[in-house]
Amino acid sequence: MEFGRVPIETLDQIHFDLPDDPVFNTSVLSGVKVANPKIYLGCAKWGRTEWVGKIYPPKTKEKDFLQHYVQHYNSIELNATHYKIYGAAGIAKWAATAKDKDFKFCPKMYQGITHRGALGNKQFALDEYFRGIVAFGDKLGPIFVQVSDSFSTKRKDELFSFLAKLPTDLQFFLEVRHPDWFAKESIRDEMMTFLKVHNMGIVITDTSGRRDCAHMYLTVPKTFIRYVGNSLHATDYTRVDAWIARMKYWIERGMEELYFFMHMHDEAFSPELTVYMVDKLNTVMGLNLQKPVFIGDSGKQGNLFSA
Repeated sequence: MEFGRVPIETLDQIHFDLPDDPVFNTSVLSGVKVANPKIYLGCAKWGRTEWVGKIYPPKTKEKDFLQHYVQHYNSIELNATHYKIYGAAGIAKWAATAKDKDFKFCPKMYQGITHRGALGNKQFALDEYFRGIVAFGDKLGPIFVQVSDSFSTKRKDELFSFLAKLPTDLQFFLEVRHPDWFAKESIRDEMMTFLKVHNMGIVITDTSGRRDCAHMYLTVPKTFIRYVGNSLHATDYTRVDAWIARMKYWIERGMEELYFFMHMHDEAFSPELTVYMVDKLNTVMGLNLQKPVFIGDSGKQGNLFSA
């Protein structure tokens, strides 16, 4: 992900502390820890050739990447569905790859709907998109609706009208990027209230150059975090530590589901930071989450992710 990228030499000058929780969150979280909160960790793509020989066996063919990916992660932030509409048959095959696991595919909405022209009058594309997506069955996680960086608050009514018409039996998360959504307090609060009323989540994007997108708002007792690291720079680790503390805080106060997706400007290094994060999560929160296992690692994989 290139969003929010800054020169590497400026990273030590950035204030990476996460904001305090907004008071708004107390109206969303019950304050009581649920019995079995779900924690899902993943990346944006499984088709990373840089992982062949690292966490995928040497000479693994691209058609086999997914079957190896599901051995290391329990979710995928599926960016592939942003670039084309997939049919039900192909999606069912993806779902079958994870049939014996507690695994979630979290597809990004097709860009022809969200990034090209007005959001209205897209019913045909929406119907085709959902016709494919529902083939994930019980492997379908939240669908995230991203609007472009230039999609400003001037289009608020258009956005709200579009979201209000989406199916209510599916879980959606919204990602906005234009600075005005966060800088204009009244509009920000209106957006959060709208999402809460419509049982939709708000994506939290933690990237170096856009600290306003790491806003800490919750509109449902679930969260969808897009974390963008900097190729194992020292700040990646301190930032992950802060996220572990915040996730623990939320789970102790009633968070039901948590999705955390590891991005890097150089995705070759995502597995290393995931291992660091899972080790810390397991220690701090008493979990037994599975982590990527590197080729030649003598350690044994766990059976399944759990929370």
